[in-house]
Amino acid sequence: MSTETLQNTDKQAIRDAREKGGVTKVITYFRFSGPGWLQGAITLGGGSLAGSLYLGVLGGFSLLWLQPIAMVMGIIMLSAISYVVLTTQKRPLGLINTHISPVLGWGWAIATLLANIVWCLPQFALGTAAVQQNLMPDLVPSMGSFLLFEKEIHYGKILIVFVLLAISSVVIWSYDSGGKGIKRFELILKVMVAVVVLSFFGVVLKMSFSGDGLAWGEIIKGVLIPNFSLLSNPAPTFDAALAATGSFSSFWSDIIVKDQRDVMITAGATAVGINMTFLLPYSMLKKKWDKEFRGLAIFDLATGLFIPFVLATTCVVIAAASQFHATPQAGVLEGTAPAGLMGQYEGLLKGRLIASTSPEAVSAMGAAEVEAAIRGLPVGDKEMAAMLVKRDAFNLAGSLEKLAGKGVAQYVFGIGVLAMALSTIIILMLISGFTVCEMLNLPPTGWPHRAGCFVAGLGVLGPFVWEGKTQFWLAVPTSIFGMALLPIAYLAFFLLMNNKAVLGKDMPQGGKRILWNVLMLLALTIATFGAGWAIWSKIQWTGVYLVGAFVALAVVVHFTRKKPQID
Repeated sequence: MSTETLQNTDKQAIRDAREKGGVTKVITYFRFSGPGWLQGAITLGGGSLAGSLYLGVLGGFSLLWLQPIAMVMGIIMLSAISYVVLTTQKRPLGLINTHISPVLGWGWAIATLLANIVWCLPQFALGTAAVQQNLMPDLVPSMGSFLLFEKEIHYGKILIVFVLLAISSVVIWSYDSGGKGIKRFELILKVMVAVVVLSFFGVVLKMSFSGDGLAWGEIIKGVLIPNFSLLSNPAPTFDAALAATGSFSSFWSDIIVKDQRDVMITAGATAVGINMTFLLPYSMLKKKWDKEFRGLAIFDLATGLFIPFVLATTCVVIAAASQFHATPQAGVLEGTAPAGLMGQYEGLLKGRLIASTSPEAVSAMGAAEVEAAIRGLPVGDKEMAAMLVKRDAFNLAGSLEKLAGKGVAQYVFGIGVLAMALSTIIILMLISGFTVCEMLNLPPTGWPHRAGCFVAGLGVLGPFVWEGKTQFWLAVPTSIFGMALLPIAYLAFFLLMNNKAVLGKDMPQGGKRILWNVLMLLALTIATFGAGWAIWSKIQWTGVYLVGAFVALAVVVHFTRKKPQID
């Protein structure tokens, strides 16, 4: 059967399903869905997992509202993207460059490529950490190491990242073959997303019927009532612990608020990232979808992206909050926790010591004196420091212990983290291939696409760049970088949705246009606020100057370039 015949058959099936409605429509739409599940596979990666876990650790149940709202805003813009692309049947970079601004278009493409590389770094690090800490803890030490530029490189770690890259490459080769390869690829991702959701749903279900159960009243409140005060204040559940630190409560409060802000931005950025805005249109065009599929596209985003994301992340936040929020990490106060956690604990207490004296006074002390001074700090400070250490994959596997038991939990959690990291690596590489082909104005197939995929493959350096650090937390700063770039994509598609030259008679009119614009402006405003907060909190005036330069360039090009003629 030819591609054209197959496409016409699919269109007729969609039309028939729309006419029949009900269960028939749902089943047919689910059968044809795909791009939404690609979105679900990338968003349910290491970034969302880390964001959800740390939302629970820092905010308890009071931040359960954040990720669903961030996802709703993202789906609004993804729906607008699908509307433009399925209506025009044109690759969006050309549309943006021609009808909006080449600065905005190239900014979107370059930002996507950079975000893919940056986001891939922690995915390889997370996948390696899952194997090293949860699945095969003896593998890396047993294979030996060598020195490179005075840094110890483990053969076992090289083997792990090579296997991750090889698996990703094989799967991408299958996708690039088209037809059945794409369907197999999408089926694998559907299964992986389902396993992730069911695993963490099982955790929460087990917790509900164990011991005292879960505080469902607080959970429902946390989902339904947004608490924006957490941008500037610690979660209320820290009040008692902060009070126990006496006059130094403001020192600990500042640390909590800073981490809360970073994690809130991470959760927002990983719900829908800038690279997802690039993936969606090209995955739809790859499947030969057109305006007949616009209803299916929204259904696809709801079933493949929104529902799995909200269920999985909500369950992870609940599990993490129940296990770790406002609770000292086991073994830290006793001095029996792993070296990484003990190092963080001592670093936090050293910061508290500096706050009570001065940096000069502490630097003048010997190591033994500093250690003795830390031991002499009040119990309240020590407990607070033990609450704020950043857990890694091995520690966070405890969230599954109530479901599977301590031994099995490490393997279940490790497999889950590995699967999430691997699926995200695959999608990030896939997007890089699309992006490189688009920037070179080449069809997104064959060797150019496959070669472009390996740009994101530079993420194999992640486990070596960040060796010895908390691998889960590394998803936080990379997600903040992604959040800073997101408004570029949102603004581009907001302008496309209001461009008569692009959409012609299919441009929404009347009440529909007002509704589209209100929703898109809301999403754009929230994304811009998050980006501004991320930029200012990290690089302050340097970020302001960079944004100003980008805007100035866009304005100059807008007024000097030749305007396209309206058909």
